[in-house]
Amino acid sequence: MDRIVIDGEILAGKPIIKGTRISVEFVLEMLSSGMSVEEILEEYPHLKRADILAAVAYAVKVLKNEEVYLNSQER
Repeated sequence: MDRIVIDGEILAGKPIIKGTRISVEFVLEMLSSGMSVEEILEEYPHLKRADILAAVAYAVKVLKNEEVYLNSQER
């Protein structure tokens, strides 16, 4: 996870790709909109494939640690 950093001075502390102002959230939005890794790399040539994969891995890690609480009406 050395490619993902959190700096309170950049993008209000959102996790970003190290050395950029590109957030993990933005990378995930591009992927979810249908952009391929290759298209993202063409659009943002300063990114590396490993940066995109690190963003996905970071999201997986966050979701694995997320706690879900169902309210009594959803059970």
